[in-house]
Amino acid sequence: SPMAVASPPATTPPLPSIPPPLHRPSLPPQPPPASTSSQPPNDSESRQASLIFVGFNQDYGCFACGTDTGFRIYNCDPFKEMFRREFNNGGIGLVEMLFRCNILALVGGGSNPRYPPNKVMIWDDHQSRCIGELSFRSEVRAVKLRRDRIVVVLEHKIYVYNFSDLKLLHQIETIANPKGLCALSPTSTSSVLACPGLHRGQVRVEHYGLKKTKFITAHDSHLACFALTLDGRLLATSSNKGTLIRVFNTIDGTRLQELRRGAERAEIYSITFSANAQWLAVSSDKGTVHVFGLRGPAGMEEGRSADGRQSVTGTTGQCSSNGNGNSDGTSSPVGGTSPLAFSGANPGSSLSFMRGVLPRYFSSEWSFAQFRLPEEIRSIVAFGPQKNTVVIVGSDGSFYRCAFDPVHRGEMVQQEYTMFIRSDGIGYTMFIRFDCFTFCIILSFMEMTSALPVRRYCFQC
Repeated sequence: SPMAVASPPATTPPLPSIPPPLHRPSLPPQPPPASTSSQPPNDSESRQASLIFVGFNQDYGCFACGTDTGFRIYNCDPFKEMFRREFNNGGIGLVEMLFRCNILALVGGGSNPRYPPNKVMIWDDHQSRCIGELSFRSEVRAVKLRRDRIVVVLEHKIYVYNFSDLKLLHQIETIANPKGLCALSPTSTSSVLACPGLHRGQVRVEHYGLKKTKFITAHDSHLACFALTLDGRLLATSSNKGTLIRVFNTIDGTRLQELRRGAERAEIYSITFSANAQWLAVSSDKGTVHVFGLRGPAGMEEGRSADGRQSVTGTTGQCSSNGNGNSDGTSSPVGGTSPLAFSGANPGSSLSFMRGVLPRYFSSEWSFAQFRLPEEIRSIVAFGPQKNTVVIVGSDGSFYRCAFDPVHRGEMVQQEYTMFIRSDGIGYTMFIRFDCFTFCIILSFMEMTSALPVRRYCFQC
């Protein structure tokens, strides 16, 4: 049965600076969507669709796309379109799933937004309509969901609401946050929120179960991206320089590891932990997806969440489905797994034995595995449900599945490549599971016989 959002109180106490959001929990039924087909698009439909937003759900098993005509939900393994909702009068700029539930959070976007960009619409897909909304005085930058909370991110403020009745629980002032940076642990065993603090390079971590706030000075320059583990025990951050990724213990703020993406500046697009917190994946505008091996956090009891309760790292339940600073820790891995599942560590400089004498660059930890994409593609990355795999979703409507060897470092092997939507107006779906030679022949043939912009060589060449 679909989840229901209860009616919120008629009034809420006034906020000290910004008037409280307006709550309208029950809207009149919307007209039926123009299309609710879960079949692959035809050419006329695809030419109308332009990709605006893409984001994974909480366990990375699905991802949602906002387009200028509606939104679509895709399953990662096996890859397939689960369903789509097409609107006649506008686009969706943000789509936040709640695992695989029928409840989603939508924000209008594109040149002709379906909803105002200062409103969060709570969409019930079983009813094919909005059942609630949150309105603000400024544009919504991001929305995060868990089963008991709705977090709305504005440029200078974050609001935390109770999911069942939309009651305002907490509000947080932040430094200017145009990217809408925010991370929320999804597991029921812990409730941890990370957001920018009031100072440059600072992360504020709220441990709601422990009723504790921790400020971590992660970088000297502005934050570009950060992520939490599923249980909120670890935090990974990057600055707008994009050369280093730092991993922290969220309880005491201890820096556990410093990982080097590269020597040149880069814009970091996404950072993701694996479910067991043994690996970390990073994507950037340099066109390379990096995977790093992680060490466990020192001083934290195995099998315990960030709120001190017993947990099983990497497990998440599912709702009913629509379509179905400063020291290095070297203790055992997170989640009670003994020793790490790989025998090799992140590579370093051959001069790392001279740590303390040479600049820090020479004692850096470099990535364990890599996969290269065209630099012009903005991408987000997550770890797949299959062991030692990553899934990558690109802004051009591309989907990749790659595998890495947990023992031997080096280039990842591409297992699947799919174009699920074309931002340039040409839509088609293509599954490729061929060897390197056959793949190159097919790409060359497509380039000669069509006007499609096809890269000449595969990623293994």
